[in-house]
Amino acid sequence: MVVISYSVIREFVANHPGTSDTLNNWYTITEKSDWANFNEIKEMFNSVDAVGNDRYVFNIRGNHYRLIALIHFNIRTVYILFIGTHETYNKIDAATVKFKR
Repeated sequence: MVVISYSVIREFVANHPGTSDTLNNWYTITEKSDWANFNEIKEMFNSVDAVGNDRYVFNIRGNHYRLIALIHFNIRTVYILFIGTHETYNKIDAATVKFKR
């Protein structure tokens, strides 16, 4: 998969250094994957949830953090839309969060 944009991870890790290994591991696994559907994501990341509008929520570091990705299976592209604490995640609508350029 093509993952856009690593800068979201880099910025989050700068403020939450303890997430570096977990987020970089997520990125590496995702980049090497060739998912065709949600079930294939679920095989790699058991705790992932589909929230609608092609958006998927991944639990990071034992559910302390959340990552929302927009995934277009047909063009093999993953857009990182959001990384945040569980508390911050609860304040947004995961199904409508947009990609920031």
